[in-house]
Amino acid sequence: MGVADEHIDPAFCRDCLSDILISTQNGKCPNCNSPRIMSHPEIHKLSIAHIDCDAFYASVEKRDNPDLNSKPLIIGGGRRGVVSTCCYIARTYGVKSAMPMFKANKLCPSAVVLPPDMNKYSAVSKEIRKYFDQLTPSVEPISIDEAFLDLSGTEKLHGMPPSKLLSQTAKKISDQVGITVSVGLSYNKFLAKLASDLDKPNGFSVIGKAEAKSFLANLPISKIWGVGKVLNNKMNRAGITQIGQLQKMELKKLSRDYGIMGERLYYFSRGDDSRTVQRDQKAKSVSNEITLNEDLSDYRALKKHLWALCEKLSARLKEKHLSAKTITLKLKTSNFRTISRSVTLDGFTQMAEILYNQGKFLLKAECKGLEYRLIGIGVTKFSDDYFSDLPDLLDPQKENKIKTEKAMDKIREKFGAKIINKGRKFT
Repeated sequence: MGVADEHIDPAFCRDCLSDILISTQNGKCPNCNSPRIMSHPEIHKLSIAHIDCDAFYASVEKRDNPDLNSKPLIIGGGRRGVVSTCCYIARTYGVKSAMPMFKANKLCPSAVVLPPDMNKYSAVSKEIRKYFDQLTPSVEPISIDEAFLDLSGTEKLHGMPPSKLLSQTAKKISDQVGITVSVGLSYNKFLAKLASDLDKPNGFSVIGKAEAKSFLANLPISKIWGVGKVLNNKMNRAGITQIGQLQKMELKKLSRDYGIMGERLYYFSRGDDSRTVQRDQKAKSVSNEITLNEDLSDYRALKKHLWALCEKLSARLKEKHLSAKTITLKLKTSNFRTISRSVTLDGFTQMAEILYNQGKFLLKAECKGLEYRLIGIGVTKFSDDYFSDLPDLLDPQKENKIKTEKAMDKIREKFGAKIINKGRKFT
C-alpha cells in the first residue's frame, strides 16, 4: 500500500501552525523544524477547552526574578502554613500543593520559600483573561489560573479551527505574558479538564469521542471530577478502583449506592458530560482565612486578625462589584475541629466595618477558653453593589461609617493600599 493510500491523521505545528504530513517528516515541522507536533483524528472537530496556567504563582515569581529559574521554589510559608503552589523542580522532591510547610521544608530544604502576592497574581490573571476573551464570549473561569472555553462556531471568525487558535493563544501568552499554559481539548468539560493535566507543563492534549471510553477505562476513579478522598476510600472498600468498573455498572445501582454523585459517576465514566460552559458564573461565596503562627484564645488578639481579614474581604467584594447578606465566621481549634457561625443581615454589605462588627460579635461568643489555630471570615447570598449598604433609619451612624470608609477607599486607590489605616489595625 502506498503512502497516498495510507490513513494519515490531521496534524499541525504548534509553533508555526503549518499543516503537515506527520508520516513523512519524522515528527518535525518541515517549515520551522519544531518537534511540537499536534496530531489526532478529531483535532479539527473538537471545541471545548480547558486552559490551566502551569504552577501559576511560582511561574509568575520566576518570570519576575530569573535568578529563581534553576531553583526549587515554594509559594507559601509560615511555620504552620501550607504550600499554596510550588514549581516543577520542587515537585520532583515530593512537594505538593496544600502540603504543610514543615513537611515541604523537610522534603526540600534547599527550596526558596516566598509568601504569596495575590495582588500580583490577580493582575497577571486578568491579563491572561484578555487573551481568552479575544477568542470567544464563552469563557468560564473556575479559579485564578484556569478556565473553560467553548470555541464552537469561532472558526469562520478567526480563520482557523479551535485547535490551532488555542495553540496560537498559548504561544502568545508564553511570549507576551511570560508564563506557560497547558491546554486540554475535547467535546465536553470533564474530558477537557482531564486532558489539560496529561502533558504538563506547556502541553496540549486531546481526548476525542472515539477513544474516550477506552481511554477512561484504565484510569483510577479519583480522576472523575468530584471524587475526593472520602468517596474514593468508600468506593475502594466496595472494590471499585478503576473507571472501567463503573462503565459496567447500572445507573440505578450507582444512584442507590452514591446518591446524586452516582449519576455523575455513571455518565462521566462513559465520557458523557452535559454541562455547558457558563460565562462569568457568579461566585457562591467569597472568603479569607489565615492559619495563625501560634494557637490563640484571647479575644483581643483574634480581633486584630479578624479586622485584617475583613479589610481583604471587603476589597475583594468592591473589586467584584458585589455585596453580600450572610456573613460567616470560621474557626479551627488546636485539635483541628472546625467551628462555623453565621449571621444574615437585613440588607447587603461590602464594607469592612460592617463585616468586622458582625464578625467580632460572632467571635466573642466563641472565646471561652478554646485555642484556635485558624480564623476566617466569608460571605454568601450576593447582590450587585447597587443594593449595597443602603441607609438604615435604625442606625443613624451607619451612613457616616460608610462615607468614612468610601473616603478611605478613594485615598487608597490614589496613593496605595497602605497609605491609610484604622487604629485597630495596630492595637
